[in-house]
Amino acid sequence: MDTAIRRQTLADLLRRSAKRNPGKTAIVCGAASWSFSEFDAVVDRLAAGLARMGVAKGSRFAVLARNSHGFAALRFALARLGAVLVPINFMLKAEEVAYILRHAQAETLATDSGLAELAQAAARLDTAVKQFVWLPSEDPSQPVAGMTTFDALVDRHEAPPEVDLAGGDLAQIVYTSGTESSPKGAMLTHDAVIWQYASCAVDANISASDVMLHALPLYHCAQLDVFLGPMVYVGGTSIITAKPTPDNLLPLIAKHRISSFFAPPTVWIALLRSPLFDQTDLSTLRKGYYGASIMPVEVLRELARRLPDVGFWNLYGQTEIAPLATMLGPEDQLRKPGSCGRAVLNVETRVVDDALQDVKPGEVGEIVHRSPHLMLGYYHDDERTRAAFEGGWFHSGDLATIDEEGFITVVDRKKDMIKTGGENVASREVEEMIYRLPAVSEVAVVGVPHPRWVEAVIAVVVPKAGQSLDEAAVLAHCQQHLAGFKTPKAVVFTETLPKNPSGKLLKRELRQRYAGQFGG
Repeated sequence: MDTAIRRQTLADLLRRSAKRNPGKTAIVCGAASWSFSEFDAVVDRLAAGLARMGVAKGSRFAVLARNSHGFAALRFALARLGAVLVPINFMLKAEEVAYILRHAQAETLATDSGLAELAQAAARLDTAVKQFVWLPSEDPSQPVAGMTTFDALVDRHEAPPEVDLAGGDLAQIVYTSGTESSPKGAMLTHDAVIWQYASCAVDANISASDVMLHALPLYHCAQLDVFLGPMVYVGGTSIITAKPTPDNLLPLIAKHRISSFFAPPTVWIALLRSPLFDQTDLSTLRKGYYGASIMPVEVLRELARRLPDVGFWNLYGQTEIAPLATMLGPEDQLRKPGSCGRAVLNVETRVVDDALQDVKPGEVGEIVHRSPHLMLGYYHDDERTRAAFEGGWFHSGDLATIDEEGFITVVDRKKDMIKTGGENVASREVEEMIYRLPAVSEVAVVGVPHPRWVEAVIAVVVPKAGQSLDEAAVLAHCQQHLAGFKTPKAVVFTETLPKNPSGKLLKRELRQRYAGQFGG
């Protein structure tokens, strides 16, 4: 029997939504507006154009671009070819981008005019990239010479080749920062992503009646797979922008009568502080989502007061689980402040000790999961994959408590991950960069409270005896080699770092010591 009869992949979702709602608006970005039938047709033509370039099942296709209708179409066109999407954080430096391109063995790289220089510089650093695709932007922009344009790829009205595709095939490799200096590529199948879409639709109440604003980067699995993908799945309308600033977001909410919006706490705080907030018609907004870091309780109270008709959801997870794992719903926001809630529909979550036994309420343990959302493993990294799935559960690396009702609260990070402005920063990566300075004896990088970024990176440095070092020199060194969000917001100097009797660095003590560094 033809396996396509029962197939459910990312290649199929848009086509089914287009059959159900052909004339309904699917995508709006700048001057571009597509109904579901138009979106489906564009994706087919784009897939056919990419096939002419040699993109095929299993091809690693990297994307270094800001949000656009082109990015959205590319996501589903690659799925129809069975190609593997490799989205890349556009805030990285060229050498960081090049590492991902090399590791993923990507041969094609899509970019836009604003990021073309970075994309080309990275591709030259001993990567396998052979060809570029230029994507249109939210605002009018000129194509880059030497790149195959989006328009050229979709100009022929032809169907893409038929591909033998199954739910267990690889859909994307998404790179996530770990405690190590090099990022890890989480391999996610079509099945994993679609099971996660179902959890999002049910537990985050994503529905066909939503008009959702997508403003956070689509390279990040939260915006791409918790919101854009599920919206296409259920047949909702998506408004896409590349500028998550209050001056852009607030007018868009009013203009498009947005009902649903996701942002990390830093962006919600910026909206509240904007002089436009009280001047803007936000009466259609009904669903507000946040994640990536804890929303300060006082900000939650302010949101409840100033947006009384909006229900809020806190969504917690990580790239390896596609990425949604737990949810705190509107009814529990102020009842369980700071909690990331309970496991979503298709996830089983526990908080355990080192023997994989459930901890008692109030005790600290590690969050572990079982779920069809989960990745296959880390690309070309069997050792880290085995460690992540030790004992038959996926180990999140996050330390948490669980209460009598099963609500989980993250209290620390085993992996010393810092989440600043919604971006993950591995402390060890920053430490290793600072250790390159000859005058550094020891360094510890931690995250501390910050009024704007919620958590900020700071470096605590012990200089070598007899050598001088100042904050400006450390920051300049980091700015040269690291993405801006990884660069410390402050550098402090000390004679010694706190350690336990066995010599282990006590980062929790440092976080407590410098908790007031930014007045937080």
